[in-house]
Amino acid sequence: MAVVTGAARGGTIEVRGLTKRFGRITAVDDLSFTVEPGRITGFLGPNGAGKTTTLRILLDLVGATSGSATIGGLRYRDMPEPARSVGAVLEATNFHPSRRAHAHLRMMSIAAGIPTTRVEEVLGLVGLTADAKRKVGGYSLGMRQRLQLAGALLGNPGVLILDEPSNGLDPQGIAWLRDFLRHLAREGRTILVSSHLLAEMAQTVDDVVIVSQGRLRVQGPLSALTAQSRSAMRARTPEPQRLAAVAHQAGFAPRPLGPDMVLVDGATPEALGPVLAANQVVVYELVQVSQNLEKLFLELTTSMTDQSAVRMGAHGAGVGQPPGQWGPPGQPPPGSPEQWGPPGQPPPGSPGQWGPPGQPPPAAQPVAPGQWAPPTGAPSPWRPPPQAQPPRAQAPQTPPQPQPPGTGEPRR
Repeated sequence: MAVVTGAARGGTIEVRGLTKRFGRITAVDDLSFTVEPGRITGFLGPNGAGKTTTLRILLDLVGATSGSATIGGLRYRDMPEPARSVGAVLEATNFHPSRRAHAHLRMMSIAAGIPTTRVEEVLGLVGLTADAKRKVGGYSLGMRQRLQLAGALLGNPGVLILDEPSNGLDPQGIAWLRDFLRHLAREGRTILVSSHLLAEMAQTVDDVVIVSQGRLRVQGPLSALTAQSRSAMRARTPEPQRLAAVAHQAGFAPRPLGPDMVLVDGATPEALGPVLAANQVVVYELVQVSQNLEKLFLELTTSMTDQSAVRMGAHGAGVGQPPGQWGPPGQPPPGSPEQWGPPGQPPPGSPGQWGPPGQPPPAAQPVAPGQWAPPTGAPSPWRPPPQAQPPRAQAPQTPPQPQPPGTGEPRR
């Protein structure tokens, strides 16, 4: 791999209370996050989450309704030499199809006041030296992405802002991009990469900023997010009810999968195996099942509300647990709003309406503020059964009265 040298240390990207409205549509809603130098930060979210709008505001291509977005303490428009400070890739369609790659980059360097000798260097960095004389109209999408990245590197900037840079790349190109970005980050550059493909970004980024519907969902180290990928054990047994009871007493959350199959959420082989052995539960098969990281990502981006945005610490405090289970009081986790009670207030309803699945809380033990509740409208296995209603008293039936002659149906 070619080596990039001489770049200044990247500045910190700071977004504070950023809001952008297009008429009645709120694309970005009170968004705040920080991107540190020397790290690759994944700006993640589903399509339409407001990622591209946020990046365009960072680059002063779109004005914000309120809030601020700065790079190294400055707005992009206030930088004396922005091309030497920030490199950006927003889309791979801003090429004239009849222009050759070398000519395209040469025009960019002249416009930015960068020596044209830099063109050959960046073409070599992105692996396009052999195709530099070809017209861009004949490039594949992956080659256009490489050309865009070459343009962003012309000024050898300390900050890179990349919007979906892996689109169109083949597996070899994705692996190359991953290694290239890691090399740039080791040089102290600030790298913000937006994507909606968490599984791919999980192999690249150090930190994550996850947004949905224009709002912050989670911010923090990727390790904190992946640490919350809960483990579960799938057990095949001739006594599923007894296994479920033993697992439940040990603090796990069992649920049946079939007549002889039980899934024990939150369990590991080291934790569940000795418990079953101590209770002499017959087990034919015990398999560990890990939650898919993409499923966890979907939970964060589709089920969270304003009050459930959290900042993850090194141990991932506040990141979700299965719906209906208890969480740390006073801090809402990812999940639908009905899964948590209001922090600092006692939960409404009777005590049987709150608690972990399959087990009602003790009647004498109050429920702490901020703990989970089952989703609204969902049946709860521990909710008290409705009281039987007394049978309604039926009005006495009166015998039919004889009709006087001539009042019946007419004869035909």
